[in-house]
Amino acid sequence: MALKCGIVGLPNVGKSTLFNCLSNAKAQSANFPFCTIEPNVGTINVPDERLEKLEELVKPERVVPTTVEIVDIAGLVKGASKGEGLGNKFLGNIRETDAVLHVLRCFEDDNITHVDGSINPVRDKEVIDTELQLKDLETVTAALEKARKKSKSGDKEAVRKTAFLEKVTGILEEGKNARVIDPANDEEALMMKELTLLTAKPVLYVCNVDEASVKEGNSHTKAVEEAVEGEGAEILILGAAIEADITELETYEERQMFLEELGLAQPGVNKLIRKAYNLLNLNTFFTAGEKEVRAWTFKAGSKAPQAAGVIHTDFEKGFIRAEVIKYADYLALRSENACRDAGKLSVEGKEYVVQDGDVMHFRFNV
Repeated sequence: MALKCGIVGLPNVGKSTLFNCLSNAKAQSANFPFCTIEPNVGTINVPDERLEKLEELVKPERVVPTTVEIVDIAGLVKGASKGEGLGNKFLGNIRETDAVLHVLRCFEDDNITHVDGSINPVRDKEVIDTELQLKDLETVTAALEKARKKSKSGDKEAVRKTAFLEKVTGILEEGKNARVIDPANDEEALMMKELTLLTAKPVLYVCNVDEASVKEGNSHTKAVEEAVEGEGAEILILGAAIEADITELETYEERQMFLEELGLAQPGVNKLIRKAYNLLNLNTFFTAGEKEVRAWTFKAGSKAPQAAGVIHTDFEKGFIRAEVIKYADYLALRSENACRDAGKLSVEGKEYVVQDGDVMHFRFNV
């Protein structure tokens, strides 16, 4: 399953530095606006301790982690919804992503210029929110006009759609993001999905801080926390410059020593990737054999045939059954055969809801 997160923010807040830390691609990073013009796309391995444990137990020929696509999108400026700066291109790039990683500058540094001349992450957030809301209003207004015309003929579906679109319009006009709307039923949820609104996308606010603030945050991060309260969004405090230093260290031991000196248990980018995963309601199942141990991404709540389809569409079409071992059982008993002998391997049918961490084999016939 391809997951694409877009890194957004005003120019010069640390987007490309963060992208460089996350990705095996390298974005240009410089101290001037619009350094990134074409969106850079990189692929990231999702860190998962369970995959490492399975590798130790199975000793396969290869290990394949699940991945995330990260897109570094050009910095936005005020007026982007009207085409200012790289406005339309920027907004189009966001529309193609599944989730948004919104980087906010929460550190002071006179050597790094700010497009608005001062450090105020709440203001920066509001600039981007406003531009996205204005673009969404264009989308909703056009859809509302069509729905109203159709509803005049007495079309009940159009009447319901008009009412829903009027509700969305009201939210956007209040300066709120569409993600605060909780659809009342499946029909409204489908209408919301079809609108593909920019402000309906899940968002993680990444507060980019200096070294002194990486553990506890600072006054800027606290202001951001207050500003996003009730929005249904998450916040992560991270030092992009520190993460860049970590990636330059050659060995695992050196990286761990550096983290210990900072009082951190793991790199911030690891937490970022996991939070992005949670943001999209994603889980992981595993396949484990001598040739390969592999992690696969699936939507939480998926049933066994849909999970099988993540591997190959033929697996879903010809699904017969799934053989499932819980990760905790696999870890405790240390092999598939031991789990089978202990009665810890279950045979599941089409209605089985796959759980995070399941170790699975699929039987199919096409």
